[in-house]
Amino acid sequence: MTSHIARRLVILGAPGSGKGTIASRIVKTYGMPHVVVGDLLRSHIQRKSEESKTIKEHIDKGLLLPDELVLKFVAGELKKIRDKGFLLDGYPRTLNQAKLLDKEVKVDHVVALNVPADEIVNRLKDRWVHASSGRVYNLLWNPPKVAGKDDETGEPLTQRDDDKPEVIRSRLDTYDKNTNPIAEFYKKKNILQEFHGRESDKIWPEVKKYLDRVLNEPTRKQAA
Repeated sequence: MTSHIARRLVILGAPGSGKGTIASRIVKTYGMPHVVVGDLLRSHIQRKSEESKTIKEHIDKGLLLPDELVLKFVAGELKKIRDKGFLLDGYPRTLNQAKLLDKEVKVDHVVALNVPADEIVNRLKDRWVHASSGRVYNLLWNPPKVAGKDDETGEPLTQRDDDKPEVIRSRLDTYDKNTNPIAEFYKKKNILQEFHGRESDKIWPEVKKYLDRVLNEPTRKQAA
């Protein structure tokens, strides 16, 4: 394998777009650290600091966290590993966050997944969960052995409110409203690559072809 300088990647994708699947394949294929911002914030909550109380209060109330606070955690984590490269997942979520991040840590490439809304609705409306374990089933491709029951415990499955079609469409509208300016920001920097499709298994080869090329190109001087 050709050696290359560690790259800093961001992945963008709506809920239900297959972002988790593509991200895990990128990390497995290219061996870079995977920074999932939701996991990062949850780990900070467990530390019981003053800041963690603020995070928990906002999350419990369903409020957006102050951009500067999230940036502090994200940038701090990324600066620890920037020489290894990384895949940043779940951030930035707004244009302001993208601009703040750009001042702290330069991003080399942005992978943006574009999956049609009707496909995402179809994927998520058939998703059922076992609440206590977090096990997820899909009636189309990963159904439970017994309809409506968890395979391991036999307990009833439930559908999350935000997996109902009308809620999904509202979330997708919000995601587009917030993400389109982010995509435009990265497009102007000439580091955005969009991938269109309905199936992760068809999108992934295109993502891999792109990354195989750009991860072996000489990079611009890292500024941060």
